[in-house]
Amino acid sequence: MAEKILVVGGVALGPKAACRCMRLMPDAEVTLVDENVFISYGGCGIPYYVSGEIQNLDDLRSTPYHTVRDPDFFKKMKGFNVRTQTRAMAIDRAAKTLLVKDVVSGKEEKLPYDKLVLATGASPRVPPIEGKELKNVLSLTRLEAAGAIRTACQEGKVTEAVIVGGGFIGLEAAVALADMWGVKVSVVEMMDQILPGVLSHSLARMAAHDCESHKVAVFPSEKVLRLEGKDGAVTKVVTDKRELNAQLVIFAAGFIPNGQIAKEAGLDVAPFGAIVVDEHMRTSDPAIYAGGDCAAIKNIITGKVGYLPLGSMANRQGRVIGTNLAGGNAKFPGYVGSWAVKVFDLSFCGVGLTVDRARKEGFDAMSVGVEQLDHAHFYPEKSMMSLELVVDKATSRVLGMQGACADPDSLKARVDAVAAALQYSKPTVEDISNLEVAYAPPFASAMDVVNVVANVAENALAGRFTPVTGDQFIDLWEKRGENHVFFIDARPAAAGKAVQAKHPDWHAIPLEEIAARVAEVPKDRPVAIICNTGLRAYDSLLVLARNGVTDVVNSTGGMQSVIKMGLSV
Repeated sequence: MAEKILVVGGVALGPKAACRCMRLMPDAEVTLVDENVFISYGGCGIPYYVSGEIQNLDDLRSTPYHTVRDPDFFKKMKGFNVRTQTRAMAIDRAAKTLLVKDVVSGKEEKLPYDKLVLATGASPRVPPIEGKELKNVLSLTRLEAAGAIRTACQEGKVTEAVIVGGGFIGLEAAVALADMWGVKVSVVEMMDQILPGVLSHSLARMAAHDCESHKVAVFPSEKVLRLEGKDGAVTKVVTDKRELNAQLVIFAAGFIPNGQIAKEAGLDVAPFGAIVVDEHMRTSDPAIYAGGDCAAIKNIITGKVGYLPLGSMANRQGRVIGTNLAGGNAKFPGYVGSWAVKVFDLSFCGVGLTVDRARKEGFDAMSVGVEQLDHAHFYPEKSMMSLELVVDKATSRVLGMQGACADPDSLKARVDAVAAALQYSKPTVEDISNLEVAYAPPFASAMDVVNVVANVAENALAGRFTPVTGDQFIDLWEKRGENHVFFIDARPAAAGKAVQAKHPDWHAIPLEEIAARVAEVPKDRPVAIICNTGLRAYDSLLVLARNGVTDVVNSTGGMQSVIKMGLSV
């Protein structure tokens, strides 16, 4: 007798699990239910439809060979039934039935199952504020909203927009509206930086400057209090610091996992609402699987249960579930948290923990950053890359890496290399220092930037120098009247002297001259050195150390990082 398998949820994980199961067990009786009209679409592509980079909404629902994935496609091509506009209401685990409701007719019925898959996804986090029900207050999670937003922009109905939340979707939405449609966009973020939890403060400043240089206003540490409207449509966002006119408000303040149906059925659910699963993606009921945005997954680096709602995760988990539905023994070991986002001129990418997150997880963590070209310095096409490595001081274990670059592919290649190491081992700084990467001048330097950032971390761990970030260096400079720091510019003479001409407290002592002019550097004052990227400054501080000047900090990203943050001396 054919095994009855029910799948709840039809965006990413659900169709993947159902298709995989049918390939391995073609005699199974698989039914997928979803409460929406559209299923099996690339939700992460929605901002790029709004921006106009993706022309046709159906492209997000299509296979690589341009067939739209609708219920008829899955029935004819994959061999299982899909029921849209059908909401899952309750699970009877003892009877092994799922109560569903037709959202159009209101009719309810019970569907029997031998195995059940919960791919219920997550809902946008919308704060309980006045005015949230007004027209043109949306989220970028459904195709219907994407179509409405793009149509409004095309018709010139949106000139000002507010994005609530400065995470991945929030920034992608901001770019889509400002870059393509010329909308005046403001991003309001409750935390003290954009991309909170995935970027350090320094790299987040680069992201904010990239936005602001393209006329997208960024307001961190700010809370939305209410929305105001006229004739039922939103017209204004009121925060605890200002009022912002808006004909469109997009909530992008994170997600809440849709684990309620599992909780009501008595399944184990994490404190933050996601469904707890084991490495086989089974819930506390062995007949029920769960995955994607509704599931809690182990963070491989911390060893704790975490949450990472990404389409790539859902697809890989779906394959594991599909294999196991068909009697396999596939495992999903957890995640290390790889991510990427394109802003305007810069793209950002990362994996693992930031230094702040690592410290909150109990690690004695530090981070170092570098600025280096992604290709050989003599190759004509190249971009400056920022990389920041997070390490545990006691063990030299690498805990994460984040970065920024104008070339997204170059950056992603470095992060992916470290992500693979983090996923399958506990790499140390030495491991990354010796990490083998492909080399040719159009692709990398002979000493690749990913090796260099590990070398810098090794030097810092060994106490050979004290690193500071670009914004920390500027903070020292702005407080020079209080801290009595002696500032050295180790760049070639012309660059340093140009600043020194404006600021007598700025001392242009190029690397080539530091040994001969070491007597000019006081031994009874702290010293801060900067150059273009950090390399010349490091060589300079070694010269100083040999001559008894040891209270020295080095701006590891140099003026390049300062400029990327929108700062100056």
